Order: sequence, then C-alpha cells, then structure tokens
Amino acid sequence: MAARTPQPTLVEAVLAQRGVLRPGLVGDGFSHTQDAVLRAACARAALLGDLLPPGGYPHVGLLLENTPEYVHWLQACVLAGATAVGVNPTRRGPDLYRDIQHTDCALLVTERRLLPLLAAAPLPQRVLVVDHPGYADLLAPYRDAPPPAALPGPGTRMLLTFTSGSTGAPKAVVCSQRRLARAGDKLREQFRLTAEDTGYACMPLFHGNALMGLWSPMLLARGTVALRRRFSASHFLDDVRAHRARYFTYVGRAVSYVLATEPRPDDARSPLRLGFGTEAGAVDAARFEARFGCRLVEGYGSSEGGCNLRQDPAAPPGAVGRAGSGPGDDLAVVDPDTGAECPRSRFDRHGRLVNGAEAIGELVNRTAGSGFEGYWRNPEAGAARVRDGWYWTGDLFHRDADGWFRFAGRGDDWLRVDSENLAVADIENILARWEQARAVAVYAVPDPVAGDQVMAAVQPRTELPGPPADRVAGELASLAGSLAAFLGAQPDLGSKMPPRFVRLVRAMPVTATHKTARAALRAERWHTDDPVLWRPYQRGAGPLAYRTLTATDRERLRELFAAHGRTALDAGHGDRDRERERDRDRDGSSGRATG
Repeated sequence: MAARTPQPTLVEAVLAQRGVLRPGLVGDGFSHTQDAVLRAACARAALLGDLLPPGGYPHVGLLLENTPEYVHWLQACVLAGATAVGVNPTRRGPDLYRDIQHTDCALLVTERRLLPLLAAAPLPQRVLVVDHPGYADLLAPYRDAPPPAALPGPGTRMLLTFTSGSTGAPKAVVCSQRRLARAGDKLREQFRLTAEDTGYACMPLFHGNALMGLWSPMLLARGTVALRRRFSASHFLDDVRAHRARYFTYVGRAVSYVLATEPRPDDARSPLRLGFGTEAGAVDAARFEARFGCRLVEGYGSSEGGCNLRQDPAAPPGAVGRAGSGPGDDLAVVDPDTGAECPRSRFDRHGRLVNGAEAIGELVNRTAGSGFEGYWRNPEAGAARVRDGWYWTGDLFHRDADGWFRFAGRGDDWLRVDSENLAVADIENILARWEQARAVAVYAVPDPVAGDQVMAAVQPRTELPGPPADRVAGELASLAGSLAAFLGAQPDLGSKMPPRFVRLVRAMPVTATHKTARAALRAERWHTDDPVLWRPYQRGAGPLAYRTLTATDRERLRELFAAHGRTALDAGHGDRDRERERDRDRDGSSGRATG
C-alpha cells in the first residue's frame, strides 16, 4: 500500500508560488500572478521584521475588506511567523477597540475608508494605511526582499479569529499554521481542487469560513482566488462568470440573497460546480442547484476546530453527517448535565422525531486533542470548552440508529413546549417549505405559565403591505390563511410545533457574516412594529388559525403573564438553567433561508 503523501505546510505552499505565472489573485480591476503574490508577501514579511517590537507578540491586526492587501499580509504572516488578527469592520466604538487591544496587536493594517472607525481608538503604536501615498514608499526598500532566512514551524500561531458568543465579549480563537493547513488540505482533497480551479472569495476574510474553507484550500491546491471586496448578491453571477470560478464558500443568508436576484435565461450555464458552507438549508440548496447547476455541500463546524461534520451524499434528509468525518474522532450526543450518551432518535412514518426529550443532547468529541487550540487570554472559556478530556460544542444534536447526526439547534435554540422538547431546526426545515417564505428563523419565547412557546420570524417573498389600512388587513389575513393551510397539510409537523407567534419582517436581521441575528429577535419577541400573526391561547385543540396581533391582544398577553406571576420579558425555557456557565460560541444561529 502506497504511503500517504505528507501534508504540505503553509510555508511550503506560499513558497511554491515562486516563478508561477498563473493567476494567483484576481478581482475587479486587478490580476496578480502567483509569483507576484509571493513577492508581495516577502516584501511585507521583511517590513514586519523591522516594524515589530522585539519581545512583544507578533500580532498584526487586519482591519481590511477583501482586497489583495489582505491576502498579501496573510501570506506575509505565514513567512514571518506572525499572527494575523482578523478585525471585524462591522464592529464599532468600544467593541472594536476592545478587539484590537485584547489581541495585543503590535501593528494594525487598514485602509482609508475604514479610518473613521478608529477616530477615538487607543491604537497600536504603528498603523499602516494601505492606500495612503506613504505606504508604497515604506514598502519600496523591501520590493525585492527574499523570504525570511529563518522560517516558522507548523506549530506557529497563525490566526486569531473572533467568534461571537451569547454571553460576554467575542472570544479570539487560536489557530496554528498546522491546523489551518490541515483544514485546507482536507477540503482540497475532498473537493478535488486543483491548480486549474478558481475559488470565489465573497465571504469576509476576517471570518473562518473564508480562511479555512477557501483561502487555505486554494493556496494548497495552487489555484486562483477571486476576491469580492464585500459580498454582493447582484454581482455574484457576473463575478463567477468573469473569473470562471468553480468553487465558493458561503455562510447563513448569502445563498438566499443570490436566489432572490432576478433569474436569467442562462443561469444554468454558470461555471460554478461546488459551494461549501453552513446554514443554507435543504430547500435553498435544492433551488440553488436547480437554478445554477451547482451543488452545495453543508458542513457543521466552528472556528475552534474541535468537532466537524461534513455532508455525505448518502445522508438521509436532514442529516448533517456521521462519525468518521475526522480521523480518530469519537463523536457522541450526550446529556449536558451527566455526560451519559443519549438514546438514538426515532421517527414515525411521517419523519417526525418521536423521542426528542431523551434523544436531543449536546454534541461532544470524546477524542483527546480534538484540534481546539484555545482562546487568546481567556483560559476560563477554554476550560469550559474542554472538560474531562472532551470537547463540548455547546450545540444540540440527535443521532439515529444508523449513526446519522441531525442538528437540533444552537445551545439556546431548543424549546420546551408543554413538557415536550422540540428542536428548532426541525421546525425551521418545515417552515422553509412554505411557498410564501423567503427566509425563516425559529426561536423560543416564554409561555405565560411555564416553559416556552414557538415563535418564528418570516420574510415573505412579496413586499409587506403598506397603507391604506384595509389593504394591509386584507393582505395580512391572506398570509395568515395561507400559513395555516400550509402548516395543516404538513405530515411531519408535530402537534406542539406550530408557531404561536409569526413575526413578518421586511428583511431578516443578520450578522456581519450573514447569519441570522437570533439574539435580537429573541429579545424583541412580539414587542415590535413589524406585523405579528398569532394563534390565541384557547382550551382544547381547536383548528389551526392565525390572525393579526393587535394592541388589545398585547395588553391581554401582559395581563395573562401577570396573572401567573411572570412578565413577557421572562427568560422562559421552563425549569432549565439558562445561565449555565457553558460557552455558546456561535456567530448567529441556524435560521434557514429559502430563496
């Protein structure tokens, strides 16, 4: 049996660009050969050697949009043994300043359009502005610099990427060159990416999706990276055609935004063949493939790298993957309090989960050294993530008798309705099939007596009605009737699953990485100017029917909560301890976009 080829290192992959005249970086108005990209990286690595203070952390903050400079500095950090800190330009004020200070950035690289964000910030000693005239003069003496004489090893800290949590400030995840190379090489091999391929980088490079899912695999494949400064649904197809891109990555609502663009007669002649990401949902994935001839591969994972599942073509509907996605991984669904493995999930003939109360638990990796390398300056969060030798994801799953894992929600995305545990993802997958819905998100709101009620935010396909009032009322009544009829016809909709409240939004709120901003929806509940449909509380099991929530209804709800000693702002979630000291480190949620 032939020995497996050793995994290439990032340093080797960067240096392999020497003399290669194929495109390395392309985009709107630029095209750089791989040899030119290497020379740019060498120049910046040499500059780093002179700029970074001795004895300090070699951390380089990158407050940039997706420009060639971002990639040049990433590769410079590879060669110089420095750490690239992805600074999120959508953060503001004290939050942005805290990110820069917390990660001990000795140098900040930015551009003029983002300088206003730093107006009152206590900045590092040195700030480089890449489109300032003096920047080219600063680089000029290093233009022909060779690679550093002493190159870093694979264990060198390469990245600090922020991951948002539901409690406290975002955490900076540590990623070594070895882990980044391993993640990229795994995708390169799985998707058979080659030097002839172009990957379209439309997701922000400060996020792990673009770095681990696109930049690293394309570098190791010796392919081409096509950059889009900021994601644009309207430019998506033009870009992939202009650059002949065959591969791209996505997160959250990005796929739904592309599907919302006006169809073209030649959509199916797109060069795209494969997209890799998270949270597109089965409905949108099927629509995307039908329209563009491009298969979407959904994965489960995180920037921490402690546990990953990738979609298997043989997976049944709704399954993410099964054990064996990573070498040596021992994945299990366990009770978060006892650590005991949960019973396997069972389904009725309609595909409804019938034992969610016992089957839903937290996904863990019981393999020591699962890949998680810690959080920068946050040992407490790291200790909560790895306990008793296990990596705890903080996410809810169930696993069937054949070993397939199904996502049930993020740590706070489960519901307990009338003493029955429900998985948010199951309800979202059903709502995503409603022909009137462009995007959906499901979350828990408090019940006036105990536990939760189901609430959904839905972005309709058609624009929400405006004045006059009679037209508004008529169109909302039509939507309410359509929703009730749709839900009543779904064989896999359990009796506790129909949403009590449905908020109709003009645009689904999202984070900087296009994931649903679940926390804001959960906090506002029905206290919003958006139209809200609801099923009034009643005795017995009446017909499924919705109507518009009125000001009078809101007052009666307040009285109902007060009568039971609660308020509509209670945390809900029954007897669960929602203040459990366990990290929930996901940016956004599992809201499903439907195109």
